[in-house]
Amino acid sequence: MKFSVLMSIYQKESPQHFDRAMQSIWSDQSIKPSEIVLVQDGPLPDVLRARLEHWKGDLGEVLNWIVLEKNVGTGKAKNTGIKACSHELIAVMDTDDIALPGRFEKQLAVFEANQDIGVCGAWVGEFKENESMIVSHRRTPERHDQIVAFAKSRSPVNHPTAMYKKSSVLSAGNYSELRSSQDFNLFVRLIMDGATLYNIQEPLVNMRMGNGQLETRRGGLKQALHEAGVQKEFYRMGFINWFEFIRNVVIGVGVRVLPNKLMKATFKLIRRL
Repeated sequence: MKFSVLMSIYQKESPQHFDRAMQSIWSDQSIKPSEIVLVQDGPLPDVLRARLEHWKGDLGEVLNWIVLEKNVGTGKAKNTGIKACSHELIAVMDTDDIALPGRFEKQLAVFEANQDIGVCGAWVGEFKENESMIVSHRRTPERHDQIVAFAKSRSPVNHPTAMYKKSSVLSAGNYSELRSSQDFNLFVRLIMDGATLYNIQEPLVNMRMGNGQLETRRGGLKQALHEAGVQKEFYRMGFINWFEFIRNVVIGVGVRVLPNKLMKATFKLIRRL
């Protein structure tokens, strides 16, 4: 089965992390992608651009390098990238994560075994500096009914692990233009559109944690207000009821305005629930 890998990259990415991500999806995989669609989201520093040129030289036509002159955010960048993918099956990959060997082979097997699947995700392992030292896992439920229930309060698929059908994503309206939570928004719209979701019950991607990532991406009043807006949209769509909306806003906003250490501990506790 032919498939595409979709990535987007912007100026703050580490050249070393990008190299490792590319190695993990090409050199390390038992089944290699037929195409890699890489969306450059705005101008890049020379050292990072040089790494892209290196990989373009190695991969040739396999790497479809799309340049957006201005930074538009992950949602818009992936929205553009989806349309450029040549194949029905598309695997998402972040440019600072590491796909484990066999990731694509295991996900392709799911689609071969069940033609009704629209999205296949997996767990992720999280590490700080040494990728061989996993400190925690983000686990997601396996079956569609469990995934739908899970999605009532948090994102039901680890986005960097997702492989999905292009037709399903386009039918659901593609990625929104949100600069954060665009993946959660997409998965809810896929559910509402009738797509079947499935999660492999093992980690297939390892994700970096350090440098205050949790605080930057999840904490603060701005992010708390954004979380309330996300839940308001889910209520408007009819995905959650009034009680679920109030519960999610109170918990989501409340956690995000906690001091950083307490917020970290709370998120870890929520994951175990």
